[in-house]
Amino acid sequence: MEQLLQNKVCIITGAAQGIGKAIAEQFAADGGIVYACDRQPNSMNEWSEECSRKYVTKVIPLYFDITDTVEVKNAFMAINKKEGKIDALINNAGVVFNKKLGMIVREEMELMFKINVIAVIEMIQLAARLMARNKRGSIVNMASVTAMLGSPGQVAYSATKGAIVSVTKSAAKELAPSGIRVNAVAPGIIKTERFTELYEATGDKIDERIRRIALGRLGNPEDIANACAFLASDRSSYISGQILGVDGCASI
Repeated sequence: MEQLLQNKVCIITGAAQGIGKAIAEQFAADGGIVYACDRQPNSMNEWSEECSRKYVTKVIPLYFDITDTVEVKNAFMAINKKEGKIDALINNAGVVFNKKLGMIVREEMELMFKINVIAVIEMIQLAARLMARNKRGSIVNMASVTAMLGSPGQVAYSATKGAIVSVTKSAAKELAPSGIRVNAVAPGIIKTERFTELYEATGDKIDERIRRIALGRLGNPEDIANACAFLASDRSSYISGQILGVDGCASI
C-alpha cells in the first residue's frame, strides 16, 4: 500500500522534542524523507538513526537557528541540492512565555515575534522559491486555538499566533499560482513535556481545562502529527489557506 508521504522531501523545524518530534516520526512512518531540524546540536542523532532503520527511510538531523537567515538559507539550499526538491515545510518551531498582560516584558514579546512570526515568514520565502521550480509544494504553519479564542495570560503569544493565521491565508493566495499550498494547524491543549512543566510551575488546575474540551481529554502530539501529515500529502491537494483546529472541540 502506498504511504501517505512516500518519497516526499519534508523539512520539520523544532523536531527535537514534543510535537515536532512526533511530526518527524509520523512523516517517516508515512514514507517521507525527513529533515528534522533543531538548534540543539546532537540532540537528535541517535533517535534519527533509530527512525531511519525502523521506517526504512531517511531521517536526517540538521542543526541551525531558525532566526539566522544565513543558516536557514544554507540548510534549505543544501537539502534542495541533495534531493532535487523540497515537497513540504512544517514550521513547527516556536517559543511561548505565558504571562499576564501586566507582567510580560518587551524582550519576551520581541523574541516570540522573532521566532514565531518573522522566522516563519522568512522560511516560507525560501521554501517557496525552491518549491516553485517544481510548481508544487505544501507549507504547514503552527498556529494555536488561542489565536481564535483568546486565552488569559497569553496575550502576546496569542498575538504571534494570530499573525500566523494571517500569514497563512495571505501566503496561500499569493503562492497558489506556483502550485504551492499553505495551511496551518491550530492545536488546543497538547500534552507535551513543555506543557507538563508549565502547569507544574503555575499550579493551574488542568482538570478545569479538560472539562471545557468536548472530547474530554488533552490532545497528544500524535494528533497534531497526523493533521500535518494529511496537509503535507497529495490527499489534501485542493486544500489551501485553511486553519485546521486540532483541539478536541475546545472552548478554552
